[in-house]
Amino acid sequence: MHGRISQLFLINALTCGLEVCLAAGTIYIPPMLLEAGVEERFMTMVLAVGPVLGLIAVPLIGSASDSLRSKYGRRRPFIWVLCMGVLLGLLIIPQTSTLITLLTKREQHWLKVPLLVLAICMVEFCGQACFTPLEALVSDLFPGEEESRKAFSIYSLMLSLGGCIGYLLPAVDWTTSDTVVYLGGQEAFIYVVLTFIFLTCLMGTTFISEEQTVREKLGEVEVSRKAEILKTCCCPCVAFPRFLLLQRTFSSLFSVVPRLYSLCSRMPKVIARLFVAELCSWMALMSFMLFYADFVGEGLYNGVPSEEPGSLGRTRYDEGVRMASLGLFLQCVTSVVFSLLMERMVLCIGIRKLYLSSVVLLAVSTAIMTVSHNITLVTIMAAATGYTFCILQILPYTLICLYHSNAQVFFSTNRRRNDLMLIKSAEIQQKRSNGCISGYPGGAPYPIPFQSNLHVSVTMDPHLAQPSAFRGMGTDIALLDSAYLLSQVVPSLFMGSIVQLFHSVTAYMACASLLSVVAVYFSSKIIFEKADIDANR
Repeated sequence: MHGRISQLFLINALTCGLEVCLAAGTIYIPPMLLEAGVEERFMTMVLAVGPVLGLIAVPLIGSASDSLRSKYGRRRPFIWVLCMGVLLGLLIIPQTSTLITLLTKREQHWLKVPLLVLAICMVEFCGQACFTPLEALVSDLFPGEEESRKAFSIYSLMLSLGGCIGYLLPAVDWTTSDTVVYLGGQEAFIYVVLTFIFLTCLMGTTFISEEQTVREKLGEVEVSRKAEILKTCCCPCVAFPRFLLLQRTFSSLFSVVPRLYSLCSRMPKVIARLFVAELCSWMALMSFMLFYADFVGEGLYNGVPSEEPGSLGRTRYDEGVRMASLGLFLQCVTSVVFSLLMERMVLCIGIRKLYLSSVVLLAVSTAIMTVSHNITLVTIMAAATGYTFCILQILPYTLICLYHSNAQVFFSTNRRRNDLMLIKSAEIQQKRSNGCISGYPGGAPYPIPFQSNLHVSVTMDPHLAQPSAFRGMGTDIALLDSAYLLSQVVPSLFMGSIVQLFHSVTAYMACASLLSVVAVYFSSKIIFEKADIDANR
């Protein structure tokens, strides 16, 4: 047990290091793109590339890590490859001009933007994708329900701690240090610090030993059995295992879209309502978080990110970015505090009031930020959004567990058909007690997944609705994760054009407030308890 705890610490250390890099990137990436001459609308589109790639690649990475067999384990090879991408991006981002000069022997200004965009996309994609094998590794080490819950609680706290550090670093003015001047300024210094922190956390993964679960051992036995069969056949593919791996990879890639369509088309109503509310809520929050630094720097401090370093406009913008970092740091602190109090709050207030109050607070906070030019008030409102961030991280997953704990009630699609099924089940039970029930044509009996006191096996009427009794919880959790990724894509694609249309960065907060109002409406449609099923029919 002590060995697993030490390994959990090493995993969470890397988790914290990743979040430090991504949080700092949230602050610095928009200003760096604007400084490089990227237009506002294209700057926001760059931020969408990482989540889009994540939507495609994360399911494949998760599936591949489940089936991988290597002497380094199933998860660590993926963790190391993705971390190398993050590390390479951290090294390139602050030194794009220097690298171009070294490679081309002269300064090519037109190459700076493509190289910077490539490095930023690499950090964003690899960083977000790396959380998937890390979470899987935690599940491997702590497979039990209670120990898994405790392990992921620590995992969540380390994420919040990483966010605090990532937002705090840019909030400090480091420009007075001689080291900062030597390295080329505040941004270059911050990225050097991020590289050192991340590399230190990454080195700890070399001491992690992945324990084999029972499922993995059975999988290895099955793979060995199939391999022996293959050795006795004349299939030409046996001599080319790499071809088989490549074929499987492309097969998985092309099956992503059909699988997503199938997943969404069979989505139960309760899951669909939660998904839409979650998507709107995250879109509102992400519209605030992704562009808050630019909003404060340009809107409140009247800074100009495209001016030369040292100029008045650029100095004001840098001051605004540091103040925005402080606001997001306070948001993260607020989230940590409410995470610790969440269990007691759920018992005292209830899930419905907590969820609805979080999106209402987000709407009010962003509305105040839209009309106010008081930096203190805006910072307080930014800190208040930490409550919303905390709720969205916890309660939707709690609702998924609630739905699956009583799938017969929450996943039934038609009340009348459900009642007919219950009546038919009761009639069969009565006939059976009278000795009148006989065998059914067509094969084996079908177990009724309703009412624990009706242990009857019958052949179901095809005209009656059947609940999603065998719907996996992992499937629905993946849907919520997809809502989170999509919430970053949509604002990133359109927000820049909206800002250019209205010629004001205040449009960021206005859009966040409007999306929050939409989120309030859809959140009111969420099924929070059994009584809501009848009330919403």
